[in-house]
Amino acid sequence: MSFSERRNTTRWIIIFISFLIITLILWNTYTFFQIFKNEERLKMNLFANAQITIVNANENTDVELPLQIFSNNTSIPVMLMMYDKVVSSKNVPDAVLNDKNKTKAFLNNLRNENEPIIFEYAPGKYQKLYYGNSELLNKLKYYPVALLLIIFLFVALIYNFYKSTKMATQNKLWAGMAKETAHQIGTPLFSLIGWVEILKTEDIDPSITIEIEKDIERLQTITDRFSKIGSVPALEEHDIIAETLNTYEYLQSRFSKQVAFSYQGPKERILVMINPTLHSWTIENLVKNAIDAMKGKGTLELQIEQDLHHVKINVKDSGTGISKKQFKTIFEPGFTTKKRGWGLGLSLTKRIVEEYHNGKIKVLHSEIGKGTTFQISLNKKVQ
Repeated sequence: MSFSERRNTTRWIIIFISFLIITLILWNTYTFFQIFKNEERLKMNLFANAQITIVNANENTDVELPLQIFSNNTSIPVMLMMYDKVVSSKNVPDAVLNDKNKTKAFLNNLRNENEPIIFEYAPGKYQKLYYGNSELLNKLKYYPVALLLIIFLFVALIYNFYKSTKMATQNKLWAGMAKETAHQIGTPLFSLIGWVEILKTEDIDPSITIEIEKDIERLQTITDRFSKIGSVPALEEHDIIAETLNTYEYLQSRFSKQVAFSYQGPKERILVMINPTLHSWTIENLVKNAIDAMKGKGTLELQIEQDLHHVKINVKDSGTGISKKQFKTIFEPGFTTKKRGWGLGLSLTKRIVEEYHNGKIKVLHSEIGKGTTFQISLNKKVQ
């Protein structure tokens, strides 16, 4: 038997034993409840017999024991009825006895809890003894519910711990795979750099090698991105406008002319603490997401604005738009509206912006059939 099979078998054994223990606890609780309920029934029968003795007592009758039975009942609510009238009561609030509607409701509650005891106190004369559950019995009745709630919370805690542990393990695995991918890409990448240098010595149009170098530089950036997954990136002071436009303009040159790129923003430098590689990744993800939403045809606008403490980067498209109920779920891992894709782009973008750069990202505005605007907000460097 393999390790995974043994682990699954052990897990099912533990689940079965736990279920068995819970069942035994609930069964024992139910048994105790029935035992106490029967004991209270016996007490009420004694109470009824004591009532018969007192009603039929004469000067030679010893009523000390019946009276003691009455006085010892300090927890069970009792109402003695004859011809739909209350003859006597015990452990019933005065507010109930002084209000007919409350008396009727209280009597119905007693009837629902226990069957009344009907006894003949004189030939042809009957009384009904209605009684409820004692406070102890009521607590015992709700004990299984409390127990199940505790068990549910305990199971939820174990599940969350297991899930978080599993996610941590998966994150380590993905981080390791990403780093290995970066390492594997590095080998042919260095070879391509060598071939470009050879091409430069040949009689080839320089514009070709320049474009190849741009793509190689892009591959180096992608390799650098993957190598940073799973580690805390270093933040450096950079001009956010220059870094954003560098990625934006590169993507503009690589996509179809059917997408009309435009830019609006300040011309002066704005310094922000960022990691250029990861910031480039966020802009690329937003641009590609916008082009996918437009199905490769439409207008794409980059807007950069600032206030006293923040820089805001808006990526606006003329795509299909999203509904308001998806404004938050769109950033969750696995969420995608495309037939193909892992649904990780926006989730990764949110993590880069909020966890690594201490910024915010949100859907600023969206309208079905008219487009969507994503907004990144970053803190400006304190001067």
